[in-house]
Amino acid sequence: MLGINGPEFLLLLIIGLLVIGPSRLPEYTQKLANIVKEVRRMASGAREQIKEEVGIDIDDVDWRKYDPRQYDPRRIIKEALLDDDTKPVSSGAPATVATAAATAVAEQRPVRAVERLPEGEPAPFDSEAT
Repeated sequence: MLGINGPEFLLLLIIGLLVIGPSRLPEYTQKLANIVKEVRRMASGAREQIKEEVGIDIDDVDWRKYDPRQYDPRRIIKEALLDDDTKPVSSGAPATVATAAATAVAEQRPVRAVERLPEGEPAPFDSEAT
């Protein structure tokens, strides 16, 4: 409770009793009880308002589905890498067709040409670029 342990709470309670005094203690106790009742009423009102607006009961929600820990990127990548869903080209195709299809796809990729500047020539500069 707010980082206060048992002995600290008792000490604060004793100091509070001494500051308030025995004459005003019932009045402040009643105020505290009213505050607790009001907070409970507001919490139940908020629950009812959510139920009316959303249309579902909060107790019926499967909160595990919304747990952000299940969306850990490391776990998702690990599952994707370990998932063995390699599919053949077709169930009855011979192995030569599958390798021919793979080489055809590799041959369609364009070859990337890298242009090099002659030695000592400065790189092009655009003075209007930001």
